[in-house]
Amino acid sequence: MSKNWVIEINRQTTAKKEQLWKLWADVDNWSNWDSTVENSKLHGDFTIGAKGVVKPVGGPKYEFTIVDCKPFQTFTNRSYLPLCKADFILILDEIQDGVLVTYRVEMTGLLTFFFSKIIGKIMAKGLPKGLEDLVAKAEKSKGIANEN
Repeated sequence: MSKNWVIEINRQTTAKKEQLWKLWADVDNWSNWDSTVENSKLHGDFTIGAKGVVKPVGGPKYEFTIVDCKPFQTFTNRSYLPLCKADFILILDEIQDGVLVTYRVEMTGLLTFFFSKIIGKIMAKGLPKGLEDLVAKAEKSKGIANEN
């Protein structure tokens, strides 16, 4: 039985990586653009080691720690479940016609098989919607980003 579970989606956008990063780094306002998030809070700066909490719509709130953060490129926040950890990896890759945005979730640990059945179904529905919300908000804010 596998102890790893992965889901990955991506979307190309004409938004700039700076616009996308600005939305991600503003954790306290994720719910303003991501319709799958009820509320979220980051305790401290958007850097490695910062801790936060997210409450998905229709789900329980969970704590996370930023374990990787390379501005305008990638960040990973990690959550712990009983005998399982979940890494939420977000990546920005510049491509010829814009930016490729990737959301990847990796679960590892003894109870991955259990949590992937429960949380995996929710993520399969929520991640694409969250990604679409991000891209739409970033593309809408193109003109605004240049003024700041």
